[in-house]
Amino acid sequence: MRSFLASLGVAGVVSACLVSGSALANSAGISGRSGRDGSSLTCAECHTGGGAAPTVTIEGPATLAPGATGNYSLIIRGGPAAGAGYNVAVSEAAATLTAGSGSRKLSGELTHSTIRRFSNGEARFDFTMVAPATAGRVTLFGAGNSVNDNGTEQGDSSATTTLEVNVTGGGSGGGDGDGNDDGGCAAAGGVPLLGAALVLLSTRLRRRR
Repeated sequence: MRSFLASLGVAGVVSACLVSGSALANSAGISGRSGRDGSSLTCAECHTGGGAAPTVTIEGPATLAPGATGNYSLIIRGGPAAGAGYNVAVSEAAATLTAGSGSRKLSGELTHSTIRRFSNGEARFDFTMVAPATAGRVTLFGAGNSVNDNGTEQGDSSATTTLEVNVTGGGSGGGDGDGNDDGGCAAAGGVPLLGAALVLLSTRLRRRR
């Protein structure tokens, strides 16, 4: 009986360590929870019971030229708001994500390296994306987790968002949209002037005769 109870005690300690280890691991970030790979693969898979969900948005340019770099921010507002974490993924492998301060790249995705504290009612994670070299559409997938920072996954709340980025070539500029440069002269415009000059020269030559 004592042996059985001792075994239960050991199992309980191991279980507690596993749960604590999971919470600590996620405080340093996790990938595969941006919502890109399915609606069930988000922060809400583990973090639950936090009441009203936060609002999560991704801010940044919705249009980039091929190969251009865009500056973006994932912003979390509301929820328990003691701290925050995030995960961002991109739909196209040809687009390159780079983590900002307090973040890191994990398995090709972006996540926090430590819990971010709220400031002025929000937690902001900055990052950049280099657009693919060819035109098309890229989707940024983001998940934000607003936590109560009690050391467990209970009492937290999360939400997801997306941002569509169009990768398109830009015009050369300086034109008026019809192929003519502003302020320039059309080639056809020079023909009447040349004709007038020739007529005047011909008239003068006749008078001299």
